[in-house]
Amino acid sequence: MGALLGFVGAFGTMNLPLPIRIAACLPFSWIGAILGYLCARVVFCRPFARRRPWLGGAVAALAMIPPMALIVWLSYRLVSPPGLPLRALPDMLSITAVMCFAGMAIGVALRQRGLGPGVTQAGPVPPKFLERLPLKLRGAEVWAVEAQDHYLRLHTSKGQDLILMRLADAIAELQGIEGARVHRSWWIARDAITEARRGDGRATLTLKDGSEVPVSRTYAGQLRERRWI
Repeated sequence: MGALLGFVGAFGTMNLPLPIRIAACLPFSWIGAILGYLCARVVFCRPFARRRPWLGGAVAALAMIPPMALIVWLSYRLVSPPGLPLRALPDMLSITAVMCFAGMAIGVALRQRGLGPGVTQAGPVPPKFLERLPLKLRGAEVWAVEAQDHYLRLHTSKGQDLILMRLADAIAELQGIEGARVHRSWWIARDAITEARRGDGRATLTLKDGSEVPVSRTYAGQLRERRWI
């Protein structure tokens, strides 16, 4: 981002040599990255942002525009008093807004690609997996899916039952519910967790139906990053 800003001569730096332009714009990109990270951490704690990550990214970008614009304005005032003239403020604000939205879009795209194996995202469309629920479980919330030999034990708000299916295939059809694979035999929904415990280097998650789910070391790091444990 800093190289791009320097290349286009952002913030009135076009009259400077390219290496100096890039060096001058790099601090703005680093400050923007830190500010964007903080805004994203706050926004993505909200359920709507987890369900619609691109909307969450847009809200985070809007949140970071005012402080980022203030930082740019103060920088000009310190480096070249009396700072930016009023006629330059619209250009400065537009460049700052583009930088914030572009940086946040890159961050959301990387986040989506880096969700990790077995992670499902909430979405507006009901997951295809709900069509596979046995008749007695229709309309239930899916809390967890547990692999047992060639079968899957479904943990739901209406009880449990078995279906014949592979866990990997089930996870692929669970997109639309925020959840994650936490063990080679378990996928669980984020909203189904009532307690998370750590001990002896291991973590255990308790579900709404009282089931205790072990977290394997393979998935523990991913769950810590998502602040599940």
